[in-house]
Amino acid sequence: MAIQVGDKAPDFELRDNHGATVRLSDYRGLKNVVLLFYPFAFTGVCTGELCALRDNLPQFVNDDTQLLAVSNDSIHTLRVFGEQEGLEYPLLSDFWPHGNTSRAYGVFDEEKGCAVRGTFIIDKEGVVRWTVVNDLPDARDLNEYVKALDTL
Repeated sequence: MAIQVGDKAPDFELRDNHGATVRLSDYRGLKNVVLLFYPFAFTGVCTGELCALRDNLPQFVNDDTQLLAVSNDSIHTLRVFGEQEGLEYPLLSDFWPHGNTSRAYGVFDEEKGCAVRGTFIIDKEGVVRWTVVNDLPDARDLNEYVKALDTL
């Protein structure tokens, strides 16, 4: 079961597409976080979602908010994917231990070996304030993230 609104967001430590270590706790007290899990780089729906975020980036990466996108791909795959698509926000690798962070958030599909489409908006105190979880083929509505962020 996925983390629910009102839950304390589990902290994590993952490497990004450039090899830098990123922790959720790095943003505590500083920024709200849009934490987005997606199945795999280079797939149609995932690419569409992440490029839509890229095209609206000022709404998701600014003085008050940080977007973090997580998949179970390796950092090497994510680096190439980010460069190819011009993604200028952190792409975090939940590759090893495989799916640990996805499991902590309740969005890891054990049969498929990847995260489903889960999004968690976490406030500056580390509390989940909004969430949506979609099945693998179902893209999320970017406008819903904007509405949720406007309530913080």
